[in-house]
Amino acid sequence: MEMTDRSGEDKQVYWHRELPPAAAELMADHTVEATSGRVAGTISHRDELWQRGYNELMTNVSTRLRQEIARLGGDYAHVHDESIETRHDDATGETWLHGRFSYMLYRRVSPVATG
Repeated sequence: MEMTDRSGEDKQVYWHRELPPAAAELMADHTVEATSGRVAGTISHRDELWQRGYNELMTNVSTRLRQEIARLGGDYAHVHDESIETRHDDATGETWLHGRFSYMLYRRVSPVATG
């Protein structure tokens, strides 16, 4: 039985305590970075802007992870570490979120044909 994510697609990205299928074979450890869109760096509506930026960052990193899974020939990514920080451009007064996500890449194990 193949697991699916909230969008109904086959589940490829597993976060922290979620584990990929037990039969998956470890390939390698990788890191991917992503950002949110830039917003005016005002103090007003700070929590709302953080949440909007965080949601956008997580959407962007999920897309990047699926791209990297395909590019590297894997089937699953298990994110085991993340670092998210605020970036600021003094020249434009804009703020955005930058994330760095470490993950293990896995592939499905092909069933062995028996004889």
